[in-house]
Amino acid sequence: MDAEIYLDYNTFIHRLDPRTKLLVFLIIFIAVLQFENPLWLLPCVALVFLQLVIAKAWPNLRRIRFVLLVLTISSLVIWNFFANGATPLFWFIEVESLQYSVSRTLLMLTIITMGMIMVSTTRNEELVMGMIRLGLPYRVGFAISTSLRLVPTIAANTLIISQAQRSRGLNLESGNFIERIRKFIPLLIPVFISTIRSTNIFGMALESRGFGAREDRTTYLEIKMGKADYAVLLFGLLLVVISIYLNIAGYGNLTGLRRF
Repeated sequence: MDAEIYLDYNTFIHRLDPRTKLLVFLIIFIAVLQFENPLWLLPCVALVFLQLVIAKAWPNLRRIRFVLLVLTISSLVIWNFFANGATPLFWFIEVESLQYSVSRTLLMLTIITMGMIMVSTTRNEELVMGMIRLGLPYRVGFAISTSLRLVPTIAANTLIISQAQRSRGLNLESGNFIERIRKFIPLLIPVFISTIRSTNIFGMALESRGFGAREDRTTYLEIKMGKADYAVLLFGLLLVVISIYLNIAGYGNLTGLRRF
């Protein structure tokens, strides 16, 4: 299993400054929050899908396809408990609540996809540098970078441990869905132990190198924004301004929707 999230391509998205990608992520998040009607979210969804194609980030999105499927189904059901409307559809679901659940699901999938595009096209050190240049303290940026490194590492350790258990006769494929989940529960203990051990070694390595001993830091990596970055940010600024204006003007709302 490849534990690396970053995809080494020379695409337009890859060449953008990490600060631009972080700000675009924030812009898309603000824009999709403005609308309740799922039809008004489609332009933002189309833009994110276009970024996904340009960045060639499909492989990483496929790695979490089952998680996305579970999140999609659960979101479509759960949001109907927190909203209702004036037009009954079936059982406890109204037309307005179903539309709202679809819009919230699209919002969630859009944000997850944007995050996957960002980490697929930006190296960890570039992402940390972008956060620092935007005013985030170095230690906070370093903690975020470390967590991004740990996620694929934990996934790789889980695969290695499951293969070791299969070699000892554990059949993880038999049984129904609930039984398979129960068989994976004992694997969590060695995964957690391995992760804690790696984290402890990592912490000692940082202390031995004097991490945090000085407030002023020098960096080898230098990032610089170009014309493409400013053009993308200008387009993003127009997008979020138009979205906020349409929301204030009353567009994109669901008539008859009541949220709890």
